[in-house]
Amino acid sequence: MAAVVVAAAVVVVNVSQDDPPPPPPLTIVRGVIGSEKKAFFEDPRVQQALAGQGLKVEVESAGSRQIATSINLDRYDFAFPSSAPAGESIQRTRHVSTKYTPFSSPMAIATFQPIVDVLSKAGVVKKGPVPTFSVDRYLGLVTSGTKWAQLSRNSAYPVDKNVLVSTTDPRTSNSAAMYLATASYVANGNAVVHGTTAEKSVLPLMTQLFTSQGYTDNTSEGPFNEYLTVGMGPTPMVWIYEAQYVDAAARGRLKPGMVLMYPSPTVLSQHTLVPLTPTGDRIGRLLSTDPELQGLAAEHGLRSGDAARFAKVAADHNVPVPKDLIDVVDIPSYDTLEHLLDGVAKSYG
Repeated sequence: MAAVVVAAAVVVVNVSQDDPPPPPPLTIVRGVIGSEKKAFFEDPRVQQALAGQGLKVEVESAGSRQIATSINLDRYDFAFPSSAPAGESIQRTRHVSTKYTPFSSPMAIATFQPIVDVLSKAGVVKKGPVPTFSVDRYLGLVTSGTKWAQLSRNSAYPVDKNVLVSTTDPRTSNSAAMYLATASYVANGNAVVHGTTAEKSVLPLMTQLFTSQGYTDNTSEGPFNEYLTVGMGPTPMVWIYEAQYVDAAARGRLKPGMVLMYPSPTVLSQHTLVPLTPTGDRIGRLLSTDPELQGLAAEHGLRSGDAARFAKVAADHNVPVPKDLIDVVDIPSYDTLEHLLDGVAKSYG
């Protein structure tokens, strides 16, 4: 009887040695992010890479200015708006000294080939492998109230509405703030706006750029999805992050005739992660240093530390992008940008 008991014990030991130990439970990390990074965090490969570090990230998206000004951040481990000024605001209010900028994206304009042709004839767009859009000449058209139908030799888009770039809502969204930063620089004589006098000087035109559009969405996801699905009619030009366009190309969402052009000058949107808890800090460090996550960010059109992979993704999907960003200007200080945005917001009533 004793021998039988020993044999059974040996069998149990052997079975337990063959079975792998159960994986440890994942630590849930909650974040609030700019909507243009939603596809990145929802990518199963990103989720798997984070799970390999014992983390499960759950995100909610909002306008970057909303994240900085009106979202209750007590529920989150990290905040991840799409610009340095929004990140700076969160650091101030939450008394956080640490921040991470794991990737960036220049601002660009999604448009269509017929619009490029029309604006080229008007001297606004310079054609080339990477079309460029003169912000100075564009502001001239806005100031004079020029309508599309008034542009010479325009048979492609002869509509009776003002020549305007479609943006998001400046009261909530970072991409709209980046549009204002670019336009205000040019309107201020190609100088970063600073001080009350300069703010008052450029504010009327900045207000016109937004209020003339009518309804604007809270996040960059809205107008870009309209561009992708509805076409040239309502949105001939949409102010977007370069990453949105490259990501859409990689996912087969672009249609023939869609074109990406770069404003001259443009601004660089630095996606800034502000950790609010120690686990949020882990996410910031991983996104900034982990080669796999940096590469996956590049595959979603974000300019990360893996520049070669970003260039390959763009080339593989026939999106001409500038290798080196040269015509990039600085963003106004957080306080100046807020003054301008608040001034525009008052015009909405």
